[in-house]
Amino acid sequence: MSGLGAAVLFGLSTPLAKLLLPSSGTFMLAGLLYLGAGIGLTVIAPLRRAGREAPLRGNDLPTLAAMVISGGIAGPLLLLAGLARLPGGEASLLLNLEAPFTIGIAVLFFGESLVRREVLGAAAVILGGVLLASGPSEGSVHVVGALAVAGAGLAWAIDNNLSQRLSLRDPVAVTRVKTLVAGTVNVGVALAMGDRLPSAAPLAGALATGFLGYGVSIVLHLMALRQIGTARQAAYLATAPFVGALAAIPILGESLTWKGAAAGIVMGVGVAILVRARHGHRHTHDAVEHDHAHVHDEHHNHHDHGEVLATEPHSHLHQHVRLAHDHAHQPDPHHRHRH
Repeated sequence: MSGLGAAVLFGLSTPLAKLLLPSSGTFMLAGLLYLGAGIGLTVIAPLRRAGREAPLRGNDLPTLAAMVISGGIAGPLLLLAGLARLPGGEASLLLNLEAPFTIGIAVLFFGESLVRREVLGAAAVILGGVLLASGPSEGSVHVVGALAVAGAGLAWAIDNNLSQRLSLRDPVAVTRVKTLVAGTVNVGVALAMGDRLPSAAPLAGALATGFLGYGVSIVLHLMALRQIGTARQAAYLATAPFVGALAAIPILGESLTWKGAAAGIVMGVGVAILVRARHGHRHTHDAVEHDHAHVHDEHHNHHDHGEVLATEPHSHLHQHVRLAHDHAHQPDPHHRHRH
């Protein structure tokens, strides 16, 4: 599942970033992580089959620019500022605040909804994060670090909801533009402040971590937003802090307490509830014309692009007639309706 895959890769990147931070500095590492993502996706882009995904359009640029600012610049800088003041495991756990921020914005401002079982599953995942993050304060430095990581969660929550608006576009193209621009800006800021590029080994480590933990992770994240919606994907992505806390054990030599084990069980129950949840009712599709990756199914019954394309993912401008029916569904591009 792409949503959980994105969570695992991003979770692993947090303790690795903590390990790389002393040799790079906050602004430089933020830039290198995103540059690694953009460079890696640029390298693999020619290997993908042409025509499968819808390209970016000119009217997508304002949304993409807002995503770059919130998710590509503000988010990682705040996270790394927090990492400089907190243990890697604790910073990973505080990132769980991204989930309630994302769900709240999606429900209040973008019209998404969750059925009762999905609310319970999301709440269990968030509860696990709260349990993991609970503990005594370490003074003002701890508070500043916690606020910085919470700010990163809010920035990425805004980015998640903006990303939903571009989820029909090619996720590799969207991520490549976002990461290359954000990486260039952050590295430029670091150089202007007097930072230097790290030596070869930390540089390679930062670029590789960025490619997997940001590049591939964001691509999978965009695919999940397309398939299951922002609110549900926020709950899946909320498992990333637990992955980061587990990875901090061998990477940073930190330990997982009994609270961590209990929180992992609670999160696992929440994810299981979300995976098993089914949502179905009679609903109406309005007539629309758009362009996105699809196969010929009950919502795409046109057959004007050949029998091979009918069974393989492809993209082209197509029309939907008004349709009313009843079946189990997720808030994908054809099922984002009010309840």
